[in-house]
Amino acid sequence: MATIFQSDLDDVEAVLNKPTTFFLTPPNKKRWHTAVTTIYCARAFSSLIAPNNETKTSPVSSSRVITIDVLEPHPYFPDIDQSSLTELVKEKKLNQLVRFDGVEGIASALKTNLDRGLDGNYEDISYRHDAFGANTYKRPPKKGFFHFVWEALTDPTILILLVCATLSLGFGIKEHGVKEGWYDGGSICVAVFLVIVVSAVSNFRQDRQFEKLSKVGNNVSVDITRNGRRQKTSIFEVVVGDIVCLNTGDQVPADGLFIDGHSLLVDESSMTGESDPIEVSPTQNPFLLSGTKVADGFGRMLVTSVGMNTTWGSMMSTISRDSNEQTPLQARLNKLSSSIGKIGLAVAFLFLVALLVRYFTGNTNDENGNVKFNGSKTKADAVINSVVDIISAAVIIVVIAIPEGLPLAVTLTLAYSMKRMIADQAMVRKLSACETMGSATTICTDKTGTLTLNHMKVTKFWLGQESIEETDLTSVAANVLELLHQGVGLNTTGSVYKTTSGAGFEFSGSPTEKAILSWAVLELNLDLEELKRSCEILHFEAFNSTKKMSGVTMKKKGDQNTVNVHWKGAAEMILEMCSTYYSFSGKIEPIDNVEREKFGQIIQGMAAGSLRCIAFAHKQIPVEENEDGETRRNMKNNGFTLLGLIGLKDPCRPGVRNAVEECQYAGVEIKMITGDNVFTARAIATECGILRPNQDIKGAVVEGVEFRNYTPEERIEKVDKIRVMARSSPFDKLLMVQCLKQKGHVVAVTGDGTNDAPALKEADIGLSMGIQGTEVAKESSDIVILDDNFGSVATVLRWGRCVYNNIQKFIQFQLTINVSALVVNFVSAVSAGEVPLTAVQLLWVNLIQDTLGALALATEKPTKELMEKPPVGRTKPLVTNVMWRNLLSQGFYQAAVMLTLQFKGKSIFKVSRNINDTLIFNTFVLCQVFNEFNARKLEKKNVFEGIHRNKLFLGIIGVTIGLQVVMVECLKKFADTERLNLWQWGVCIGLAAVSWPIAWLVKCIPVPEKPFVSYLKWRN
Repeated sequence: MATIFQSDLDDVEAVLNKPTTFFLTPPNKKRWHTAVTTIYCARAFSSLIAPNNETKTSPVSSSRVITIDVLEPHPYFPDIDQSSLTELVKEKKLNQLVRFDGVEGIASALKTNLDRGLDGNYEDISYRHDAFGANTYKRPPKKGFFHFVWEALTDPTILILLVCATLSLGFGIKEHGVKEGWYDGGSICVAVFLVIVVSAVSNFRQDRQFEKLSKVGNNVSVDITRNGRRQKTSIFEVVVGDIVCLNTGDQVPADGLFIDGHSLLVDESSMTGESDPIEVSPTQNPFLLSGTKVADGFGRMLVTSVGMNTTWGSMMSTISRDSNEQTPLQARLNKLSSSIGKIGLAVAFLFLVALLVRYFTGNTNDENGNVKFNGSKTKADAVINSVVDIISAAVIIVVIAIPEGLPLAVTLTLAYSMKRMIADQAMVRKLSACETMGSATTICTDKTGTLTLNHMKVTKFWLGQESIEETDLTSVAANVLELLHQGVGLNTTGSVYKTTSGAGFEFSGSPTEKAILSWAVLELNLDLEELKRSCEILHFEAFNSTKKMSGVTMKKKGDQNTVNVHWKGAAEMILEMCSTYYSFSGKIEPIDNVEREKFGQIIQGMAAGSLRCIAFAHKQIPVEENEDGETRRNMKNNGFTLLGLIGLKDPCRPGVRNAVEECQYAGVEIKMITGDNVFTARAIATECGILRPNQDIKGAVVEGVEFRNYTPEERIEKVDKIRVMARSSPFDKLLMVQCLKQKGHVVAVTGDGTNDAPALKEADIGLSMGIQGTEVAKESSDIVILDDNFGSVATVLRWGRCVYNNIQKFIQFQLTINVSALVVNFVSAVSAGEVPLTAVQLLWVNLIQDTLGALALATEKPTKELMEKPPVGRTKPLVTNVMWRNLLSQGFYQAAVMLTLQFKGKSIFKVSRNINDTLIFNTFVLCQVFNEFNARKLEKKNVFEGIHRNKLFLGIIGVTIGLQVVMVECLKKFADTERLNLWQWGVCIGLAAVSWPIAWLVKCIPVPEKPFVSYLKWRN
């Protein structure tokens, strides 16, 4: 058997050593050897065990041709290729990882130093992009402009208008010839074309706006190590070979392998559908998949695949982004539009019947006063042409009646506000949050980083019952100092980077971790690198908002008999675990009830000074006890010795008190929910203005456990009075949100941790923090506060109210036109058998109200007066009594003017019929222009306040007037108008301008608080 293999392999060797037309590098030659040897072995064994083979032959006949597809690796990475890396992690092949000599072998092949990471130079990163691609994925093709043109074109009313225009065009050309006959039908076609283009351009720009916002939202910040330095970078900058640092709540940015860490649990539900977190370990499951979330613990990973080479990337490339998300306000407006549209259809139907009856009964005259229909004497073409004109007019009434501009106005104002909110440090992830925030009645806010700066600094240090000043730190007992070094340096997720010059340090991690590390390194002379070299971490329990502490089990490398357990966390919780404490001299003293009370007073004293209190505890256990896995995991929570207490100062943000007072003035309650103890929470709440200095705190300040232990009835009864909840867990926050919603509040919640996700989802508006917030929190939220500042939360509230207010302005403006147009057209049709406005003129009015009006009124900026009103809440109607008062007064005034001109205009002004029709058209359009000013302020009498700051509004008014002048003076054939002299223009402007004093007088009339609609419901 050996002879057979040897002879065959000799043949292969001869083949490989012969001159060839292609070049084989030594590594490729080695791969050929391996591949062919494998094939020979497999075929040899199969030939030996084949039962039907009577004669043994050589495994490979000389006549066979073997084709082997060898994937060429990148020259810079000759020992590994992308397909091997992709398959390794996707399929979770442990055996293949072993063949690569584990994570160390993969790192070596990728030229990565597992401690220092990549060098990060441009050339190296370029090679990695060439060999393994970038961490981006292909997006579905964007919708082109013509897609939106087609959407607008397929609107039913547009299609009906086009059919009518085509018929009118055909009959007009047949009757009057091409030169004169195309005007009516052609004019409608041009007007419809303008409507389609404006609608398509608006939707196209909106789609591109959402595309930009989507890119901003996907740009996740990632912690990586390069050149020995831990730094933040964009997820799109991560390359294969990078070392990524993962903490609780982070999104795994690429496929990779686990290097080291502790208690790392990963939520793979987004990939596998499994709801239970998966434990990641070096031996059993070292594989990390892109797009998954870290549920607990921390660790480091080696990136092996990025972008389209990951399962997440290939999946995301097939998902199209839906920019047509319908918000609750849009749904309400669609319902309103549908109701108004039904009224419009009914009016149009009656209008159609009335005109057809008048026409066929001979009661309709042409321009010369001749009867249009005279039985059999009237030509069929003339009859069809007249019927088509009547149908066109009826369709135009439907177009005018259906306020399709309402959804457009919502889209425009949301897009505008979203763009401006980005500049104001708030990124909207869900459209509905913009409008819902305007209705918010309660804001539940975190303390750290939101109300405070999150710039922590250790300002107090207590050793035993003595306060240690900076000058006394050198006198701390050596044994205590060593334990403090261990308790700080090993029980942390932060890191220290010493600059190349050696002149300073860079600290990374959470603000609390950075403050403690900075204190230990700079004040206690901690050498973190030396400490980690001399000690071995056996187990680590990461901090989370439920435990409020973190722990580590470690031993010195030279001491195999003793294991040290260190805990760090909330001072009163650590104190409960301790039965002894270290005195200033380094001696261990017992903690009895008296001593425990003294320590409690020390903690309360620091907390009352707005300090966050952190305690350190230590215990030695025998190695045998640590070998019990369950004991090691629990790390026994009693019998500890208190090492020391520190107080961290986190100053309030500048301007946060003003922001809190602004929200309170606007009728929005502010509740602070924090993990700090009662005394710290009360001090910060008073400093921020949530609590008044001499306020009775009974019922206003509670602890999470107290709130949790209330009965459901007690919670509902007391929740309104609560202003501060201390020592709260994420479950307590969720419970409070649920109680507030049950009482009818519209609740906004801020959160930054993974455990805040349930409360963020439950709230009406979830506000996550852009700097300290985890990716899990951000994905659960509706709005991301980019600067973690409560002042930005108040800004979001102002913008939310602005969105709601702008929509109401446009509704008032739109419904005024609908009321007046329907009344004028219906009365004219029934009484005179004709309408004063042509199809083209009505389409022009429709363009003014739907697009230009939406642009003018939907882009108003927030004003101070918005924060002077109480919140809208859930139950108030969209169209208020004030709006009904305003729109009905203007609508009926316009209808009265139009009908007066229709029936008496010729005799009053001594003008021809055509000029009178032009006067009606011009006055009607100018009424809308003047009414746009009235719509700017729903309740204030001064409608010009702040108008100079809204350049867009003034520009649109100017464009509208300019186009109207062109329509009247230049487009006689197209718009069916006659030129007006200056006196006639003055009459039109004068009649339209009367709407200003009418609006001023009407606003003096008080309206009841109870909505008009409720009276109708009561009667029904």
